[in-house]
Amino acid sequence: MSAATPTGLISRIGDLDRYAIFFVLIAIYLAGLAVSPAFGDPKYLFNMIRQVTPVGIAAIGVTLVMILGGVDLSIGAVISLTSVLCASMMAGDAANLPLAISVACAAGLLVGGFNGVLIAYSRVSPFILTLGMGVAVVGLTQLYTGGTAKGIVAPGFREFFNFRMAGTVPVLTLALILLVGVGLLIEKTTVFGRQLFLIGSNRRAAVLSGLPVRAVTVGAYMLSGLFGAFAGIALLARSGVSGTSAGQGLEFQVLAAVVLGGTTFEGGRGGIAGTLAGVLILVIAFNLVNIGGLPYHMQLVVMGIIIILASALHGRLSERNS
Repeated sequence: MSAATPTGLISRIGDLDRYAIFFVLIAIYLAGLAVSPAFGDPKYLFNMIRQVTPVGIAAIGVTLVMILGGVDLSIGAVISLTSVLCASMMAGDAANLPLAISVACAAGLLVGGFNGVLIAYSRVSPFILTLGMGVAVVGLTQLYTGGTAKGIVAPGFREFFNFRMAGTVPVLTLALILLVGVGLLIEKTTVFGRQLFLIGSNRRAAVLSGLPVRAVTVGAYMLSGLFGAFAGIALLARSGVSGTSAGQGLEFQVLAAVVLGGTTFEGGRGGIAGTLAGVLILVIAFNLVNIGGLPYHMQLVVMGIIIILASALHGRLSERNS
């Protein structure tokens, strides 16, 4: 018994890094509450979450890819493309909504599928490949639109997603919560989710064990593309305008949230719950910067510092746990 107790204590200490992100979230929220009473207003809080919903949705799919040991730098381009396609297919007519959403989702799946197949069947680095894919998708979006906003949002589309349930919770925020739930089900309860962690922890061992590594890789990237499409639709619902560069730069916010949430580039660890906490930390931090009267470019500085510190902290914790 006496020998087991210290071992159990060490194990608990080693597991603290899993929950550190939630302590950080509580701390930064309390800091926000101390700076401004607005952080105590549910309407203000849910409005903050509504603003960051596209990033949060896209981060779900990217988390699954990064658990696998990959990365998806094309996600911002996918958001732009699917937002434009959705608006274009709507053409201002609510009857076209099913077609518009289907086309946007199909486009996201297609880009994700290309990423997955190329990564699964080649030796190209996911960083380089998805970066190149992102550049290509940006070019295709510009060619399709002619470099200008294209499409008209159907009447009632934006109003529905921005409607506040009980006068407080926007439907767009509920959509984020629903998709986080779907992501958690995939991660926690499916064979596919367990395979992601196994492959991310040791890809060579997974291959030798007979796991369908290539199929899982393609599936993970297709899910990332699909959630990217959902994010594009959410961005269109939030703003009501389809810009050709609407998703430009969002890939950095997505990666910041995922890394901050504890999902590392090495793979095999992290999860969607931590990613959601990372998203909330970022949006609170950005709002604190705004309250301080600092410009948008300062938000980028804050985000970069957060990524650097989070990566350094996770690396340090991994060394200690090893």
